[in-house]
Amino acid sequence: MPAPTRKVLGRLSLPERTFVADALRTETVGGVLLLIAAVTALVWANVPALHDSYESVSHYHLGPAALGLDLSIEHWAADGLLAIFFFVAGIELKRELVAGDLKDPRAAALPVVAALCGMAVPALVYTLTNVTGGGSPAGWAVPTATDIAFALAVLAVIGTWLPSALRAFLLTLAVVDDLFAILIIAVFFTADIDFAALGGAVVGLAVFWLLLRKGVHGWYVYVPLALVIWALMYNSGVHATIAGVAMGLMLRCTTREDEKHSPGEHIEHLVRPLSAGLAVPLFALFSAGVSVSGGALGEVFTQPETLGVVLGLVVGKALGIFGGTWLTARFTRASLSDDLAWADVFAVATLAGIGFTVSLLIGELAFDGDATMTDEVKAAVLVGSLIAATLATVLLKLRNAKYRRLYDTEERDDDLDGIPDVYEEDDPEYHLRMAAIYDRKAAEHRRIAELKAAEHARLAEVAGGAGEDDDRPA
Repeated sequence: MPAPTRKVLGRLSLPERTFVADALRTETVGGVLLLIAAVTALVWANVPALHDSYESVSHYHLGPAALGLDLSIEHWAADGLLAIFFFVAGIELKRELVAGDLKDPRAAALPVVAALCGMAVPALVYTLTNVTGGGSPAGWAVPTATDIAFALAVLAVIGTWLPSALRAFLLTLAVVDDLFAILIIAVFFTADIDFAALGGAVVGLAVFWLLLRKGVHGWYVYVPLALVIWALMYNSGVHATIAGVAMGLMLRCTTREDEKHSPGEHIEHLVRPLSAGLAVPLFALFSAGVSVSGGALGEVFTQPETLGVVLGLVVGKALGIFGGTWLTARFTRASLSDDLAWADVFAVATLAGIGFTVSLLIGELAFDGDATMTDEVKAAVLVGSLIAATLATVLLKLRNAKYRRLYDTEERDDDLDGIPDVYEEDDPEYHLRMAAIYDRKAAEHRRIAELKAAEHARLAEVAGGAGEDDDRPA
């Protein structure tokens, strides 16, 4: 008997569906806050009466200079608060590797290849645009990142009923995307290294790992240690966010017999709202404040560096992710889920062109020392993300009626046991419960039918009696 054809982007397992739903719920709220922060930054930086105050607050320095941490507010947001974001990304990646979809090499191939192609093609588009246009190749990594929070905020705003399989694909894609973005930052944007500070950070990470393995509990142990590790990593010359992802990867994300949730999942549940609701919006507030005058926006499409960013996000991301997904399905002889079409994959690939948070960060690193170009590249990230969001909105809205039917099917729980019916169709107990429910409904309808029949008969008798009285002589 031939082996059944493997499906890609099929229905999630129930535990995975629950985890993804919880994660996306927090990210969606955070994404809305991110949108608000970005709009606030743009207004604050572009209203003439407020512009100077934005610059003053962004460049205000605080922190102990003796420890090398006398940083501006903007710098604290990029190097400090984003370390929390990457800490959560590290936990997500660890969980995916040991308990999620990335645990199975066959299942992992799809998001990994899609993410790699979704980074390689935008980088290639940017490079070709700048080679032919005589621009700087320094910003090749800017359009390679996907901002999952911003993408989910767009989904929330437009009100699409995107199926859970596509949402999970987008989330896993962004997790892998974040991993490679971290590697890009560590490898390509690390200049002079202070090996003494780096060695201290490594020792701190070793102590962090040892305490976890020994089962030591207490935030008062780990938070001060994490701050020391972060400070040493920052002073080493390696981007401080690397410390966040390293600590996230060290957490245990598998459950033991006496545990309902692993330590990693528990800590992620606690820290994710802080990341999505505070750290990332504050970073956006102090990074997205760029000039959006008509002239500045026009220059986005005339300079090779900024045009490369826009084309990389809008064209490169869509073609890279869609092409990587199609090639993976083609060469693994898998077929797309019966509920979806390749148009759905392309729409999600277009949505992944929203590259806000990490793209802004890489833009700052790529053009460090050139404030004008940094602002222009930030404007390009905003424009490219807006175009990608608009295109994705149109494509997803065209399919929204079908998504709504799929969503209703996924959520239906006729036996009211808290588990969607689609996950119980092979369980005999489920069918027995449904049979009992239908029996009760049938009995209720029979009872109502008997009452109605009796009422009709009584009314007929009354009507007949009234007719006899009317026939009597006056």
